[in-house]
Amino acid sequence: MFEVREKPEMVERALLVRFYFDAREAEEAESLLEELGELVKTLGINVVELVLARCREMHKKLLCGTGKAAEIVELARAHECDVIVIDNGLAPSQQREWEKLADLSVIDREEVILDIFARRAQTKEARLQVELARMQYALPRLARMWGHLDRESAGSGGGAGGGASRGMGEKQIEVDRRLAHLSIDRCKRELEEVRKQRKTQRKDREKHETPHAAIVGYTNAGKSTLLNQLSGADVMAKDMLFATLDTTTRRIELPDGQPLLITDTVGFVRNLPHRLVEAFKATLEEAVLADFLIHVLDATAEDIERYHDTTLEVLADLGAEDKRTITVLNKIDLVTDPDALALLRQKYPDALHLSAAQGLGISELLKHCSAVLADRVRRRQYRIPQSRADIVSLLHRDAKVLTTEYENDDILVTAVVPPSIAGRIESFATIPA
Repeated sequence: MFEVREKPEMVERALLVRFYFDAREAEEAESLLEELGELVKTLGINVVELVLARCREMHKKLLCGTGKAAEIVELARAHECDVIVIDNGLAPSQQREWEKLADLSVIDREEVILDIFARRAQTKEARLQVELARMQYALPRLARMWGHLDRESAGSGGGAGGGASRGMGEKQIEVDRRLAHLSIDRCKRELEEVRKQRKTQRKDREKHETPHAAIVGYTNAGKSTLLNQLSGADVMAKDMLFATLDTTTRRIELPDGQPLLITDTVGFVRNLPHRLVEAFKATLEEAVLADFLIHVLDATAEDIERYHDTTLEVLADLGAEDKRTITVLNKIDLVTDPDALALLRQKYPDALHLSAAQGLGISELLKHCSAVLADRVRRRQYRIPQSRADIVSLLHRDAKVLTTEYENDDILVTAVVPPSIAGRIESFATIPA
């Protein structure tokens, strides 16, 4: 298993720190620090204290001044911490300086998210995406890594491993870099193969022209619970950040009879590392390729506006910002304050109110899905001579047949028909368009 950096085997107590450099950023900095606390707890680590530190200017060596850094280190020692987690992104040199000063493991927000993703990925694609992101993060931090790979290659004799052995006068760091690049290239090749398989599966889907919706939203908003409620699927749905990383697609039937594929996507989070957005594009492209989006918001979240904006920002990064979107206020049953409810109605006047956990508002959501797709399909009745069994077969293969009746020498068929075949059978429609 690839490790980002050497860390203590057992990490139990963490001190969390965020630096901010403008008084106007204080509120958002505090919110981000609290979110980091939730992320760290997701790893099963006890958060002993949150430290929000204002600095007049950003210092190149440690982000903050040496005096403030020394205070933080002393606090971590007083709490007997195993790790200091800094919410701001740390350059490799800053990470080394902090660890030299603290004599403790010091990590940043990106490393926390990478560790969570590494634990949660289940499918081959997700594992490859995580592995690639972790290696790209680790590449500039090579001073204390990759030694185990070099030892393996040195003892392997010939073959692929022998190709990575140390050359005459070659420094260890150069061997490590070559090993790192070889692993990254191998991971990219494997990921490309998986993406080709996904592309083939997607072409099969498109061939049948089944409409497709993607459930998007901030992590822990209730997306997996909603998919379970809509489809009867059994997707992991827990009250924790990034409960699931793997996309799950299920087929359902809408009230007007047409089928719909619904995909649950990975949850978004503020300050999601750019390399993770890149690494997960194959997963998140379900949002780009979907006919429309279901944007799930947690109605109980204090930072609902920030979560809403974060999701829109990530969708914009993916080129999916112009998709038709149904906005859903989930967990609405837990909003008991009338003023809070009125404020939500004011902020999101077009949003549907539902509770995925309780099954409230699901039928209304399904009706809206049908309305969004109204221009894609038609529900029509056709009178087809029994001699034209080919037309009946076409409807059964490429449309959704709702009823079939026999009248004299004709077959009366009511069906939901996609545009791809509507023109070919228009002459059989009982009421022409």
